[in-house]
Amino acid sequence: MPTFRLMCLLPSRAALLWLLAGSLVAGCKKSEPEATKGVKYNGPLLESTNVLTLYSDSAKLQVRYTAPLEQQFENGDQLYPKGLKVTFFDKSGLKVVNTLTGKYCKYEKVKNLYTMRGDVRVNNEEQQQRMYTEELFYDKQKNVVYTDSATFAQFVTPTDSLTGYGLIYNMTTSRYLFKRPAGQFIVESSSTPQ
Repeated sequence: MPTFRLMCLLPSRAALLWLLAGSLVAGCKKSEPEATKGVKYNGPLLESTNVLTLYSDSAKLQVRYTAPLEQQFENGDQLYPKGLKVTFFDKSGLKVVNTLTGKYCKYEKVKNLYTMRGDVRVNNEEQQQRMYTEELFYDKQKNVVYTDSATFAQFVTPTDSLTGYGLIYNMTTSRYLFKRPAGQFIVESSSTPQ
């Protein structure tokens, strides 16, 4: 009767080790996703608290910005989520001419435009004029503040309280215009000689 040796059927120890190592390597291979997409961060690059920014011309203070929180973004935009106060000075840099405050503000660098929201107030100290609205745009280039034509605004002078929609106010000349005035106001009539 023929005898088979059991040793011939079993692989050698070295072959077993190679087989075991190969299966371990194949089992440990990382499965990579088909396409890994990078996540782009759109949040602020810089956050500053208790901000005080001063702008001067010929060593004379012109504008002062104060805010509890300022966030700066990669595209140059700025966000003031806890409010902003802007104080404008006269040419001497000593006397306050106008103040502009709001509970929220966003500056868009491309447009050079500030958008203020939430209890927005403009005060002209010299002319004793005050303006109240919920949303306002400040054009830094033209030194003009204005509201959208559908936004309600109130303008108060020492003699009148005017209301309406679509207010434009030139901060340099202190002139204002309502696109759609509403409410009552006093018009002085001039006496004509007879």
